[in-house]
Order: sequence, then structure tokens, then C-alpha cells
Amino acid sequence: MGRWMTAFRHNGRLVEVDDAERDTPLVYVLRGPPIGDMTSKLGCGSEQCGACRVLVDGTPTYACTIPARDVENRHVETAAGLDSPVRQALIEANATQCGYCLPGIIVAAEALFRVDPHPSRNAIVAALDAQLCRCGSHPRVLAALTALAEG
Repeated sequence: MGRWMTAFRHNGRLVEVDDAERDTPLVYVLRGPPIGDMTSKLGCGSEQCGACRVLVDGTPTYACTIPARDVENRHVETAAGLDSPVRQALIEANATQCGYCLPGIIVAAEALFRVDPHPSRNAIVAALDAQLCRCGSHPRVLAALTALAEG
């Protein structure tokens, strides 16, 4: 009997993982071999913190609960693959402290800025609502993203 593979695009590159991983939450598949993308973090494991969020076909998605089979033939983007103005604005503003939540914040903000390059502060707050930041960096993150939105 042949081996089956689950295939999807990871940051633009086609990857295949052993079909035994089909029911494994995506965050583990991304972090493990053969992908090894440690950007997406496992925080709560129950869609409460947002540290694991990735873009699946452009939509912010909790990688801690979605099984790998649900991204088959889809495009998964992590913060590692998003070399964008959003990411650059956060880095240049030194907007983070511990950085654990940052990958999820980058993903959520990127999804917003793709739809609206000049979102209001309220839209930014709403987009980041699902992102839990325990070190208190949200004010700096909001300031950096608001400045980016204002051009």
C-alpha cells in the first residue's frame, strides 16, 4: 500500500506532509518537520489567545484547532512569510516586548491592511481583538499600525 500525502502551500512553497498528520492541528504540522516554521506559537490551544493564527487563503485562522486536512490544496501564510509594510511598521516602531503574540498580531493586521490599506483606529482595534497580549504591548502595536494606516 502506498503512502498518502497532504499537500498545501506554505508561504508560497508547495509542501507535503505525511497523511498520518491529517488530524493533527496545523500549528504542530507547521512547527514540525519537514516545514519547521516556528513562527506560529501554541498558546492556549483553544482559540483564546491568537498566538497561533495564520492566514489560510487570506483569512486569519487559528492553527491550534484546524486539522491539517482542512488546508489541503490551500495557501497557508505565517508571519515568517509576510515581509510586508505591517511587519516592517511593527519592527521599526519597536512595538513589541516579549514578542510571543506578535506572529498572530502580524497575521491579523495583514489581513485587515490587505482589505483596507488605510483602516481607522477602530478597525485596527477590532481586527486585533482576538489577539491576547500579556506583556502590555498593545498600545505600541496600535500606535505603529495607526501610523501606518495614516501613511
